[in-house]
Amino acid sequence: MARYTGPVCRLCRREKVKLFLKGARCTTEKCSLSRRTYAPGEHGQSRVKLSNYGLQLREKQKVKRMYGILEKQFRRYFHIASKSKGVTGKILLQLLERRLDNVILKSGFGVSHAQARQIVRHNFVYVNSRRVNIPSFSVKSGDIINIKTKDTGIKYVRDNIELTKDRMQAGWLEINKENLEIKISRLPEKEDIQQPIQEQLIVELYSK
Repeated sequence: MARYTGPVCRLCRREKVKLFLKGARCTTEKCSLSRRTYAPGEHGQSRVKLSNYGLQLREKQKVKRMYGILEKQFRRYFHIASKSKGVTGKILLQLLERRLDNVILKSGFGVSHAQARQIVRHNFVYVNSRRVNIPSFSVKSGDIINIKTKDTGIKYVRDNIELTKDRMQAGWLEINKENLEIKISRLPEKEDIQQPIQEQLIVELYSK
């Protein structure tokens, strides 16, 4: 299962926005973007005016990195969204938000996408009483998600809950932190995404 394994702080610097890829560290003074607000590389401090294509590309790259997926999978999500009835950009964001690893992250059971992905891959997660270890698994309205594991794993998840206790709760999730349970109360809307996304730029990029 392909994933990015390089330094993640340079991704935030490249997109010039906090993607919270390092979890709790991103909220401290150790955050790389807070210390170096320019893009990485030899020409990172150069002033470059982006073309329309450049703006579209940067938006697509930002969203890909927010959800921790690579180009092939992101393009597949767009293909599904474009073939579905409704607004393509809205459906694309819903598909990304409904990923199981994203739900674990938004619930506060993981502090970063990489950690949420690890929780899923290590067989901690059950959806409707069935074990699911596929991070890209798409949840639907009414699904019940539980964290079930041995004591060491439970402590690991509860430590994450303590670290993320101040995180804003997603409106489409009903979270029972005591029982480590999540209910999908409805499908996510764009307003539920805390970071600004201009999905129309992505649609324009792939529609060329």
